[in-house]
Amino acid sequence: MTLKNYLARTVQSISESIRFDSSLHAGTQGAPFGQGARDCLTHFLSLAAEMGFVTHDYDGYVGEVVFGEGKEFAILCHLDVVPAGSGWEKDPFGGIVEDGKIWGRGAVDDKGPAICCLYAMKALKDDGFVPRKKIKLIVGCNEESGWACIEHYKAVAHMPEVGFSPDADFPVIWAEKGILHVRLHFPLERPPFLSLAGGESANMVCDRCEVTPRSISVRRAEALGLQISGKKLIAHGKSAHGSTPERGENAILPVLKYFAGKDPQVQYVVDCLFNDRYGLRSVRDDTGSLTLSPDIIRFRKSELQIVCDIRYPATLSLAEVYALIGRFGVKYEILHHQAPLITDRNGTLIKTLLSVYEECTGQRAIPIAIGGGTYARALKCGAGFGPEMPGDEPVIHRPNEYITVERVELLLEIYMRAIARLTK
Repeated sequence: MTLKNYLARTVQSISESIRFDSSLHAGTQGAPFGQGARDCLTHFLSLAAEMGFVTHDYDGYVGEVVFGEGKEFAILCHLDVVPAGSGWEKDPFGGIVEDGKIWGRGAVDDKGPAICCLYAMKALKDDGFVPRKKIKLIVGCNEESGWACIEHYKAVAHMPEVGFSPDADFPVIWAEKGILHVRLHFPLERPPFLSLAGGESANMVCDRCEVTPRSISVRRAEALGLQISGKKLIAHGKSAHGSTPERGENAILPVLKYFAGKDPQVQYVVDCLFNDRYGLRSVRDDTGSLTLSPDIIRFRKSELQIVCDIRYPATLSLAEVYALIGRFGVKYEILHHQAPLITDRNGTLIKTLLSVYEECTGQRAIPIAIGGGTYARALKCGAGFGPEMPGDEPVIHRPNEYITVERVELLLEIYMRAIARLTK
């Protein structure tokens, strides 16, 4: 049976998966990250069981599909998504298939690739392939907001040492920057506003910010593109992944600029976080430059509390990063940290994945480093492997996320070859 025979079913299953709003919600017994994530996990494991695979559901935190016996090999994916955000032209949880594309939150990050890997395993199984390793397709439900799923998996199951995560870029990722989410506390002695709030997720560029100033200057508001709504000013930006803030338009900035010229404490916030007063963004190594994205802002207790997504060069120590943040001279809290990933560029895993990519695309390539974080860093030897291609329109964590049917077909081929070659 050719892979084309699996394409329509793969597209249908991706569409079905998108219809579950699996963003983080209040947890209940058996649904620690909300009912949407719980239902999405059940849908995925039910598909795998229907295909004849052994499945495990680890208390709603994470699921597992097993194929074969022997030394373990991991394929690490996630089914949770960031909030839909604003600006959609399609239903973000509609799973609409139109114009050769599957539309919706999670189409690329990461439901589409997860289901492609599942059907690639199904195609191999149907073709009589018998892996010499135990393939564990692990699907978590908390990748976007804390990794509690992976922590739970490590507590109740055994994590393989080697594998890949289809939650990044092609051709193949050899390194990922460190990830640090911090909440900065900037004091305001005489706040020029009554309320201020913006942003939904620590790893998603703020696309809406609103403020209630003590007084409104229509001229200044219009100059900064702020919408006047009663006693409030509203800024609309463009969301993007927190690891690539340059691809978005941060709605926090015009709101702060409205006050910065007359309030030196607000101006200091702008200088630190947007004007790079202390040169944090000049810190770099072979894996790239440090990035800082102020993604959530709240006015509380006479201070601006701002959650920033920092992606730091892989060879930088955590102590060095803390020292850089300390230059701001304000109190800060560590909310989340993931150590960097560095995998041998000349090792079997990277070389094999690279050769598969080149065979399937006909393009010569070299391994790359990214600022994004994948489950690959949960492994001793891991790599990010797709689904985004060089030159793709950036859609992750943005409105109108989609994956093309053509890309789904290519992913089926790439992942089938990669799984076969790495587990034969």
